[in-house]
Amino acid sequence: MQIERGMVAVVTGAGSGIGRALCEQAAARGMKVVGADVEEPKLAETIDEIVRRGGEAHGVPTDVSVPEQVDRLADEAWSRYGGVNLLCNNAGVFSGGLMWERTLADWQWVMGVNLYGLVNAVRTFVPRLLAAGGPAHIVNTASMGGLVTGGFSGPYFTSKFAAVGLTECLAHDLRITGAPIGVSTLVPSLVATGIADSQRNRPERWIDRDAERKEDEQFVLAAMTDATLGAGMPPAEVAQLVFDAVEAEQFWIPTKPSYHDQIRVRHDDMQALRHPAPADLD
Repeated sequence: MQIERGMVAVVTGAGSGIGRALCEQAAARGMKVVGADVEEPKLAETIDEIVRRGGEAHGVPTDVSVPEQVDRLADEAWSRYGGVNLLCNNAGVFSGGLMWERTLADWQWVMGVNLYGLVNAVRTFVPRLLAAGGPAHIVNTASMGGLVTGGFSGPYFTSKFAAVGLTECLAHDLRITGAPIGVSTLVPSLVATGIADSQRNRPERWIDRDAERKEDEQFVLAAMTDATLGAGMPPAEVAQLVFDAVEAEQFWIPTKPSYHDQIRVRHDDMQALRHPAPADLD
């Protein structure tokens, strides 16, 4: 899809990291921006900065795991701007540690945001995009952790593998029906974001007050913080890759050349029927 001035972009997880960068990139290209995030003060910062720079933007506080809130997001986008051309389902959270030490609430939270956030967006936005007749494009943020696996991140990797499968199936369905909607999967390696601090936005309904934060989780979150903020790609660079890929109608959007080697290694392991090599998400 060729991005043109006046088009409308909806971005979830817009308060920080990749989401904020996507909003800023959209505004820089002359798009009207509807940002959504559960962290309202950060969302307000994103919107205020776009407006300060002369762009047009509107914020909608949204928990993507709640279908009614995603419905409201779509309602506000259509009522304010008359339609949507680019939907970036970017909101995501992380929970780390040994899989069997994670509580049911940990799993429900991660799957609720990382997977059901996409399910809710597809069910809400796609019928409206089809009725509008296009042009439109959907970008779902997955991860290299949705293509290759490793230890200490079971809920996150599981959710991202599901996100990849969902996005591929969405692309198949849209193509089979001849819909004028493009689809891409963002599979970033390490990016300099605050995802390791996702607990700051964890809803009360998914907080297990009786569960102590175990040493394995604390270790992983500390390592994740060091890796992302210390060596991660700047979010603005990721956003540039995303918009270039949308215009090129590119399905996979990796962020580093190491993507190709990692996919090749995984494919070789599968062909040889052997235990998969651990992922290097750097």
